[in-house]
Amino acid sequence: MIIPDVNTVATETADYLDVLSRFACETRFDDIPDPVLARCRVLVADTLAVVAAGMQEPEMKALAVNHLPSAGAGSASVIGSGKHCNPLDAALLNATAGVWLELDEGNFYTNGHPGIHVIPAALAYAQEHGVPGRDFMAAVALGYEICGRIGGAYKMKTIVQPHGTYGVIGAAVAVGRLSGLNAGQMREAINIAASTPMGGNRQTMHDGATVRNYYAGHGNFMGQMAVRLVQSGFTGPRDAPSVTYGKLLADDFKPAQVIADLGRKWTLSQGYIKLYPSGRYVHSAIDALFDALAKAPGGRVDPKVVEKVEVRGYKMVAFLGEKRPKNLFGTRFSVPFSVAAIMHHGRADLDCFGAQTFANQAVLDLAARVEVSEEPAFTAQFPGKQTVDLKIVLKDGEAYAGRCEVTKGEPGNPHAPKDVERKFRQLAIPVWGEQLAHELYQACMRIETIPDLRLFN
Repeated sequence: MIIPDVNTVATETADYLDVLSRFACETRFDDIPDPVLARCRVLVADTLAVVAAGMQEPEMKALAVNHLPSAGAGSASVIGSGKHCNPLDAALLNATAGVWLELDEGNFYTNGHPGIHVIPAALAYAQEHGVPGRDFMAAVALGYEICGRIGGAYKMKTIVQPHGTYGVIGAAVAVGRLSGLNAGQMREAINIAASTPMGGNRQTMHDGATVRNYYAGHGNFMGQMAVRLVQSGFTGPRDAPSVTYGKLLADDFKPAQVIADLGRKWTLSQGYIKLYPSGRYVHSAIDALFDALAKAPGGRVDPKVVEKVEVRGYKMVAFLGEKRPKNLFGTRFSVPFSVAAIMHHGRADLDCFGAQTFANQAVLDLAARVEVSEEPAFTAQFPGKQTVDLKIVLKDGEAYAGRCEVTKGEPGNPHAPKDVERKFRQLAIPVWGEQLAHELYQACMRIETIPDLRLFN
């Protein structure tokens, strides 16, 4: 597909939507660069494992029990449950489970988490309709790209929780592509999706309110509904993204930025995969902590001799400075808790952040001695740099300082592939067993060769 130069696009504001719609409908699988497809395979595998693990949480098991009896039948997997239902409800449940452990992929440059808003909806549709893996991959890449570009073209209001906001567009584009929408219909789907997002707030993170996890499920459900509405003759506003993301949920929406370098620069390649079950901004502090600990004898510091830990970071690090989370879910958004948990255990495996650690008084006492503040200069550098300075101050006055400038897992500081696969195994084996988990990972690495995703079930 030939992508129009931004400068040659007609001056009317909404014309960027025509460019996006044509891109969504006309881009071929072979037009997508190999590095983007390679990243997409890893993203799909990571998402499946994260969803399956999240589905084992008590609340998700209860939701499946309460919801599935009234859900329509279908071939879409409720991942990790052994159940199937229709695509709308499967994607809703899978996306909700996928953010439960705060381990889903994200992207600083898109202001959120495109993958968990695109993959569950696309996979559910593909399983229901027997879509080839090749078509599924293209739909995921294009849905991610378009919603990610919209997400990166505005300034999100700090209080707005990004789940369920622009991601609904990604679900609509991916399912619209698989449904065979033409460019005019795709534009309507984008506008309808942009008219039906969640307006959730980040206070849920401070309060440990798990309703926040439903926001991603809602985005996957409503993205599919946007396609059904278009197919039924419904219409959307002429330019819904400019209103929703320029006036309601965010400010300063830049349509020209959405289509700059479209088809040449792919946002999917700019994302990160998490190795710790915490909000992404917490990871910057964790990296700074490990840098500081590396300077201590044996790479460890006894929490009993710590006077305090000082953390200075960009705005969103300071936003997650709650010392006493109200419940286990709230710990995922607490820099002090995560720092204290890692220092207490001397490692950062997934089990270090669980219920036993939340009940450990020594961890909570150390978290109370972690001071988090904003450094305006670091905020000004974000997202290009994610700078955090951390200092462990001992009771005898000795101190160990560490710094993070590019968070581990970002394109400029990538994880080793073996670490990403290790995470998959940690999450997938308890659900599916070692052999099936191995086979699933290998299938994800060649998913475009699968002739019918009903086999991927």
